[in-house]
Amino acid sequence: MADVTHILSQIESGDPSAAEQLLPLVYQELRELAAAKIAHEKPGHTLEATALVHEAYLRMVDSDKVRSWNGRQHFLAVAAIAMRRILIEWARKKAATKRGGDRHKVDLDDVELMSSARPDTILAIDEALEQLSARAPESARVAELRLFAGLSLQEVAEALNTSTATAHRHWVYARASLHDFLTS
Repeated sequence: MADVTHILSQIESGDPSAAEQLLPLVYQELRELAAAKIAHEKPGHTLEATALVHEAYLRMVDSDKVRSWNGRQHFLAVAAIAMRRILIEWARKKAATKRGGDRHKVDLDDVELMSSARPDTILAIDEALEQLSARAPESARVAELRLFAGLSLQEVAEALNTSTATAHRHWVYARASLHDFLTS
């Protein structure tokens, strides 16, 4: 863990070789995160877990913007966000009108992890998260990590540096808010 934190600080300070050292240390965790997202997709799905990991990783470390991470959990939380964005881009492409995509309303109770959702569902959840983020950013963040990264409440609490009870309260509020948005 100290190695990852050290390498993250090297990346932040602009060391170009540090990014190459980081991937082998976090690849397995990123791969598991991505595999969980892709596991419930239909056979023949065009987005594979490996591609999702690599795209997310490139967006995080191969950028002109200098990033600052507060350790491994923060890095993984940022990876989850990057994966969310990639899945949303993919969903938007698949749900485009020219490809026959039409939105439909979804009951949040039926959605556990966005990787198993249809493209229009991913877009509806993303839109709902954007609205929730304007009102309750902490709750939106918890929902994002739960739905798009598949993190448990304990893992969410660690990633956000808060208690499990607080993460649970935010999750309950987020689910109710997202449910209201999706059913209205």
